[in-house]
Amino acid sequence: MTCEIAPRTGVGFELKAGQRLTVIDPRGGQVADLLAYSLADVREVISAGRTLDYASRIYLTRGDTLYSNRSNVMLEIVQDDVGRHDFLLTPCSADTFRIIYGDADPHRGCFGNLAAALAPWGVEPDMIPTAFNCFMNVPVNGETGEFTVEPPLSKAGDTIVFEAKTDLVIGLTACSALQSNGGSFKPIEYRID
Repeated sequence: MTCEIAPRTGVGFELKAGQRLTVIDPRGGQVADLLAYSLADVREVISAGRTLDYASRIYLTRGDTLYSNRSNVMLEIVQDDVGRHDFLLTPCSADTFRIIYGDADPHRGCFGNLAAALAPWGVEPDMIPTAFNCFMNVPVNGETGEFTVEPPLSKAGDTIVFEAKTDLVIGLTACSALQSNGGSFKPIEYRID
């Protein structure tokens, strides 16, 4: 069964070892922030630092594994239609919108959506790390280290598929930042097989 995440919202759910999570961009050009925690101990969480260190590159795709802060494999990317995702930038938040966009009454962003969605499993806001940002397009200048946030390369119906290597709690959003999504907010879909 395919589930929809409405624009600028998020969900939490459990994903058991061996199950596959398909994240779908139904309309194209929409980012989905993904977090993973160990179901056995939510202090064990997906780690951008360890994953990128072990992969020796910043753009991850099919065949790559996502590690925890304890160097355990949490997820493997088993299929990827797009090949460009971000694992550098933190989930957007009310502070993001205040500092970067100058919003006087900012949306809670993916950070707030993830905090609310993951609270039933005991995840507190300070436990939210950098997310794996499905479909987010962040080109990096290899000389200067400067980066830009460009519209996603995903087209309508594109997917990325993860296989759980242990029992997990997943947080997943339809990203709330205009810049990340090419200037508009759209839904994200997901399916567990």
